[in-house]
Amino acid sequence: MVNNAGGVFSSPLLETSENGWDALYRANLRHVLLCTQRTARRLVAAGLPGSIVNLTSIEGARAAPGYAAYAAAKAGVISYTKTAALELAPHGIRVNAIAPDITLTEGLELLAGGAEMAGIGNVVPLGRPGRVDEIASVAVFLASNMSSYLTGQTLHVDGGTHAAGGWHHGSRTGEYRLG
Repeated sequence: MVNNAGGVFSSPLLETSENGWDALYRANLRHVLLCTQRTARRLVAAGLPGSIVNLTSIEGARAAPGYAAYAAAKAGVISYTKTAALELAPHGIRVNAIAPDITLTEGLELLAGGAEMAGIGNVVPLGRPGRVDEIASVAVFLASNMSSYLTGQTLHVDGGTHAAGGWHHGSRTGEYRLG
């Protein structure tokens, strides 16, 4: 099963209402609990092994100014994945997560303008945004027996941005620089 629902909107710390926080929590974390729990109950009752894949975001592993509620929910998915993996391992159920960064989607096009999209090559070490099929292929891997000894992990499918830790290519020289 793949938990791939979610949403994002700007949520600066000083401006986010309780309703806004709750909406982002429900869209990005609550459904992970509910879907995982329902799927796991059926698998355990049937005595079947399984694989659950949670989609999170790189924002769950780094600061996201202006998106505090979203980042908190995605961090929750990462932590929940680890805990669920440990609780479900005795039943042969694996739980892992995928944390993409910049991926070409309709949502990204709405958030970023053309000028921002042009500069992505400087931010992503591999020099381009990810594609949806690249994220999907990792989900297929995690759901398959090829990953039968993998549980509780978050795979960063991000072109290297998590590894870069704030380093990026300078637009003039192409050399790595911090900031």
